[in-house]
Amino acid sequence: MPKSKRHSLSNFRNWVAYLIPLGLLGLAIALQAVAPPVLTQLQLMVFDEYQSLKPRVKTPLPVQVVDIDEESLAQLGQWPWPRNELARLVDVVSESGAAAVVIDVLLSEPDRLSPDVLGRMLPDWPEYQAAREVILDRVSHDELLAQSLSRANSVLGFALDDDHHDEIPRMKAGLVKAGDPPDAFLPYFGGSISALPVLAEAANGYGAISLVPDADGVVRRASMLVSVAGHILPTLDAEALRVAQSASTYIVKSTNASGEQSFGSTGGVVGVKIGALSVPTDSQGRIWVRYADQISQSISARRLLSGDFDPAALAGKIVLLGSSAAGLSRPQPTPVLGVAPALEIRAQILETLISGEFLYQPDWAKGAEILSLVLLGLLLIWLLPRLGALWCALIGLTAIGTAIGGSWILFAQYNALISPIYFAVVIMLIYLTQSLQVYLASEKEKQEVRGAFGRYLSPVLVEQLANDPTMLRLGGEMRQVTVLFCDIRGFTRISEQLAPEELTQLLNRFLTPLTEVILNEQGTIDKYMGDCIMAFWNAPVNVPHHEDHACRAALQMLEALEHLNRSLQHEAKGSGRTAQALKMGIGVNSGSVLAGNLGSEQRFDYSILGDSVNLASRLEGQSKTYGVEILISEGTFSKTSGLAALELDLVQVVGKTEPVRIFTLVGDESVARTESFKKAQALQSAMLDAYRARNWDQALQFIDQLRESGPESAQGYFSIFGERIREFRANPPARDWDGVERRLTK
Repeated sequence: MPKSKRHSLSNFRNWVAYLIPLGLLGLAIALQAVAPPVLTQLQLMVFDEYQSLKPRVKTPLPVQVVDIDEESLAQLGQWPWPRNELARLVDVVSESGAAAVVIDVLLSEPDRLSPDVLGRMLPDWPEYQAAREVILDRVSHDELLAQSLSRANSVLGFALDDDHHDEIPRMKAGLVKAGDPPDAFLPYFGGSISALPVLAEAANGYGAISLVPDADGVVRRASMLVSVAGHILPTLDAEALRVAQSASTYIVKSTNASGEQSFGSTGGVVGVKIGALSVPTDSQGRIWVRYADQISQSISARRLLSGDFDPAALAGKIVLLGSSAAGLSRPQPTPVLGVAPALEIRAQILETLISGEFLYQPDWAKGAEILSLVLLGLLLIWLLPRLGALWCALIGLTAIGTAIGGSWILFAQYNALISPIYFAVVIMLIYLTQSLQVYLASEKEKQEVRGAFGRYLSPVLVEQLANDPTMLRLGGEMRQVTVLFCDIRGFTRISEQLAPEELTQLLNRFLTPLTEVILNEQGTIDKYMGDCIMAFWNAPVNVPHHEDHACRAALQMLEALEHLNRSLQHEAKGSGRTAQALKMGIGVNSGSVLAGNLGSEQRFDYSILGDSVNLASRLEGQSKTYGVEILISEGTFSKTSGLAALELDLVQVVGKTEPVRIFTLVGDESVARTESFKKAQALQSAMLDAYRARNWDQALQFIDQLRESGPESAQGYFSIFGERIREFRANPPARDWDGVERRLTK
C-alpha cells in the first residue's frame, strides 16, 4: 500500500478514535440534562447512602409522639376507638400545655359507636322508644371530639386521592405569593378524602395527611404545599408548625421574587415562610427529610388516658397523635430507618423543619456538573491516545475518587446534595471506548447472554453462561438430586367456586410463601404447573445434605400453609363468609437424574429428567391415598440426619417395576428425640411386621394403639391402613402375596 494511502487511513482512524469518545461525551452531557429515571434513581441511591453513613444527630426538640400502640389497643379495645376516647386524649394533651395537637389519623367517617348512630340502629318499636330518646339526647362522640379540638391548638388531616372528588378542603390560613405563581410547580392531585366536616371545622389547622414518596416508594422528601384540583393547600407538617406558632399566613417565595433570579424562565418554588420559620425548598415546594437513625421516643396513649405520665413531657411541644400498631401504622420505606410507620416519618419531618438541618441541591450544581463533564471529558479524550489504557484507568479511578470525595464533603459539611454519578459515567464511557476490541467484544457477548437468559435461568447459571458461552448447548449431566412436588388437594372443586380474579389471588398467596421456603432452603424452582410446584436440590449448584434441606422445606411449607389458612379464615370471618381450609400433598424423592439445558434448538430451560422425578410426582399424588401430607421415599429418608419419619408401606407405583418403601415425615430432630415419637415408631414397625406376616389381629391391635397415641399428622393413615387390614382379614390375599401394594393409580 502506498505511504500516502497508509497515512490517510491512519488519519481517518485517528479521527474515528476522537469522534467516538466525543459522541459519547455528548451523550453523557445529554443524559445529565435530560435526567432519565434510571439516572435519577442512581442519584437517589447515592443520597440515601450518604444519609445512612451520616444521619442527623438526635437532639432534644419540641416534638413528642403519642402512640396508640399495641399495648393501648390491648387495654382499650381495637381500632377505631369511640371518638369520646379520642376527645379525652386531645384534652389531656391540650391541658398539659402542648403547643399543638396533630392528629395523624384520617377521621373521614362518623363514629359508628356514637350514641346518635346507636340510637338510630334501634328498631322503630314502641318498647324501644324511651331508650332511643335517652340515647339520642346524649351528645354525639363526634361533637365531643369537635369540642375538644376547638379547645386545643389542634391540626387535622385530609387524604390526597386522585379518585375522590369531595368538596375541596378549606384552607385555614392566608397565602401570600411572591414571584412566579407556584401553582404549576407544586405536586398536583385531582381530589381528596376530607375529614368529617364537624371535626375539620373545629380544628385550628387542616392539612394533607398523605406522605408522597418518590417513584420507588421511598419517602425522601416532604411537601409543604400541594395543589388539589387547582387549589393550593398546606400539608399536615406545615400546618403543625403554623398552629404551634399561632401564625396566620403562609408566604410562598418563587423565582423572580425579590432577590431570586430565574434568568428569563420560571424555575419554581424557592421557599415557604411559616410564622418565624423560613423553610428553603426545592422547585416543587418540598424539603429533603434529614433522617436520624434513632426512632423518636413515644408515650403510650394508654398512659395518657390513665394519668401515668409527666405533663412536662408534652408542655410546649408539637404532639403527634397517631399509631405504630400493625394495620394502622401506614408503614413506608425510608432511606435510613427501613420501613417505618407514617407517625415516625412525620416526627422526623417536623424535627428536620425545627432543627433547620435542611438538605438541598444547590442551584449551581447542574451547571457546574455540565462544565466539569466537558472539561474532564475533553482532557481524557486528548490524553487517552497518548497515555494508553493503564494510565487512563489510573486517571479514571482518581477522577471517580475525587468526585465521590468532593460530593461526600459537601454533604457532610454543608448538607449539599451533589451526585458523583455523572463524573463516573463520563470516565467509564471514555475509558471503554479506548479498551481493547477483544475486551469490548467479550463484554458485549456477556451482556447478550445475560439479556437473553436472565429471565428464565437461575442467576448462578446465568453467570456461568456469561463467563463460558460455550455451555449454551442442548444436553446435560447426571446428578444426584432431591426432587419435591406439592399440589393443592381438591383444586378443581375450589377453582369452580371462585372467580378468575379471586382464583389468581389465591394461587399467588399459596405459591409465594411456599416458594420463599424452598429458596431459603437453597432449592431451585423448576416450574409452576397451575397449583403445583416442582423444585429440586443439588442442581445446578452443589447443595450439601440436600435431602435434609428438601425435607425441612416440606415441613416449613406445611407451617406456611397453616399460617395462610389462618389468614383466610380471619378474612372470611370479617366478611361473613366461610373459608375452606386449603390442604396440600407433598412428595419427595432422591436419586439420579439428567440435569441440563433441555428443550429445543429454539428454546430451552435448565431442568431435570429421570425416573427419580417421576417417583417424586407419584408420591405427591399418593399422599392423599395414604391420608398424610408428606410422603418421602426410602432413598431420601436414608440420607437424612435424624428427622422424625414413620415407614408406611412397601409400594409399586405406576411406571415402576420395583417396590419402594415410603415414609411420612412427622417432624425434625427435636420431634425424633421425644419419647412419644419413639414409642409410635416402635409400634408402627411392629404393626408392619405383623401385617407382612399376615397376623391381621395383632396388626389391628397395634393400629388401635397408634390411633390413641400416634402422631396427629398420621391419623388419616392409621384409619386407612386399618381398613385395608380388615379387608385382608375378611378376604386374605393370595399365597404369593409379598406385602407390596400394587393397586395404586396416578
